[in-house]
Amino acid sequence: MSAPVVELREAEPGVALLTMRDQVHKNAFTPELVDGLLDAFETVRRDDTCKVVVMTGYDNYFSSGGTQDGLLAIYEGRSRFTDLNLYSLALECEVPVISAMQGHGIGGGFVMGLYADLVVMSRESVYTANFMRYGFTPGMGATCILPRKLGLPLAQEMLLGGANHRGAELAARGVPFPVVPRKDVLPEALRRARELADKPAVSLKALKQHLVAPIRRELPDVIRAELAMHEVTFHRDEVRQRVTDLFGE
Repeated sequence: MSAPVVELREAEPGVALLTMRDQVHKNAFTPELVDGLLDAFETVRRDDTCKVVVMTGYDNYFSSGGTQDGLLAIYEGRSRFTDLNLYSLALECEVPVISAMQGHGIGGGFVMGLYADLVVMSRESVYTANFMRYGFTPGMGATCILPRKLGLPLAQEMLLGGANHRGAELAARGVPFPVVPRKDVLPEALRRARELADKPAVSLKALKQHLVAPIRRELPDVIRAELAMHEVTFHRDEVRQRVTDLFGE
């Protein structure tokens, strides 16, 4: 029996460590990874002892986002990004979530990490909102969460251009997150989790719900707008060709 691609364990009292480790698919959004994430956050929801979740990847990868099959399914009209409740998992979690993005965060994988309440990034890793490189407009609420977390000028540049950015470059651009050597990302995230876990659970949950309320109010309208843009931009032969070419590189 193969090992699960998502592992959830108690790192220390009150701190749950969620590790994505699908090395075959570089933590892309395969059905196995998606199911593992959904199950992990449901387990957290039922665990009264959990006060904070640290979400991380393996080696050089945090998450590489959508799969080729997944993108082609949207191109063909067989699915939409809203079919997978990934973008709001950290946002909807009752307790604070920390993204320890020790590895590359690509496309939807980067966006998923930014929905966490706290983020720690790696100097060596690549972070990109590369939707436009495939020829379609962003989804997963990226047009909401990137401006809120990174600031509008940098978010616009990343969303429009779809370029790769090393964590060190983003640190120089003033991203409001710790950007540390890769080996220090998880220890830094766990240190911050330890600080949070020292607080009363009821207070952590109440404050988190208050802090994320504006994003939750804004997000449905953003999602509808992104889906409308997808109807215009996604179902074109150029997108299919770009997806095929880029995944073949």
